[in-house]
Amino acid sequence: MTFPFDIALVWLDLAGVFFFAVSGSLLAARKQFDIVGSLLLASLVSLGGGVIRDIILGAAPPAAFSNPAYLVPPLLATVLVYFLFSSVQRFTSLLVLFDAGGLALFCITGTLKALAVGVNPVAAVVLGVTTAVGGGLLRDITANEVPRLFDPRDIYALPAFTGAALTTVLWLSGAFNGLTAFAVAVLVFVFRVVAWRRSWYVPLAVRGWHRPGAETAEYRDRD
Repeated sequence: MTFPFDIALVWLDLAGVFFFAVSGSLLAARKQFDIVGSLLLASLVSLGGGVIRDIILGAAPPAAFSNPAYLVPPLLATVLVYFLFSSVQRFTSLLVLFDAGGLALFCITGTLKALAVGVNPVAAVVLGVTTAVGGGLLRDITANEVPRLFDPRDIYALPAFTGAALTTVLWLSGAFNGLTAFAVAVLVFVFRVVAWRRSWYVPLAVRGWHRPGAETAEYRDRD
């Protein structure tokens, strides 16, 4: 890896941390947590996936604990939501948009970090997906929400798989650069948001099973 690549990877990672942190603070606001709870939930969702990634890769300590810059986005997100939430409209839509942004960036950075240290391509894709969905899973469980990862009426992991797989192919073919990374991120973001808006889903675990009934208005606000 070259030094510029390292720097770019850190900035991509920090951007993903911020997007996920905002989603955590928005969920905390909806749950009427206090500001400390908002900061903790923002930190959990934004740093959890990266910590899991770094532990698997043997990075000690994980980047979230060795680089103070990773603590800034959760704090910034908490402050922004604290001052702006009362004027925020279409709350659920915003939560999904920021969550999709984090998902799009983390599936790329997680995959790149794995490939850069010599992990085989299949494992790199799996680690990229784990990085992308890990924090959201921790966020939803902590906030007593149905994890989006396991919601049969939604698609969450598939966009991350798509982004991680494309990143791996581009890396191995030598075509990965800033432009192609941006294209992959946009594709994953659009895939995730459109799937949510149009209620796309994948088949259930057993053929013939019926999907649960209509969503509650709280969880899926289409306004």
